[in-house]
Amino acid sequence: MAIVLDSYQRHFNEPLVPAKGDFNTVLEALWEADFALLSHGTESDPVFNFGNITALKLFEMEFKDFTCLPSRKSAEEITQQERKRLLEEVSKNGCIRNYAGIRISSSGKRFYIENARVWNLIDEGGRYYGQAAMFRSWKNMEQP
Repeated sequence: MAIVLDSYQRHFNEPLVPAKGDFNTVLEALWEADFALLSHGTESDPVFNFGNITALKLFEMEFKDFTCLPSRKSAEEITQQERKRLLEEVSKNGCIRNYAGIRISSSGKRFYIENARVWNLIDEGGRYYGQAAMFRSWKNMEQP
């Protein structure tokens, strides 16, 4: 989780959570945060490797199942134009501050996330570890 915290700090010039206490205290704050936090690795079809309690509740999954899920399966298929914009912004800036999109829980419930921050997980040496996202705002949607 250090790479998530450090990368967030570098991209957004602020801590993801206040650094109060030791590292375990910070990890507990991330786990129990009132925002959704998730990350995926560098596989050819990236798989989630973390989701905090808020994210797990939204996606209606247990940690062990969530961390086997390819991240692409958490979202509805996005349009090519939106995908192109997203990739261009991440390539240019290493992060996005205001991503919005529809996500789907394991039971098929749809929810709209707003003002999500998405960032590349890169260590100080430039090694890439995947991507992370956090969002505080979401709206439940009607079933199709």
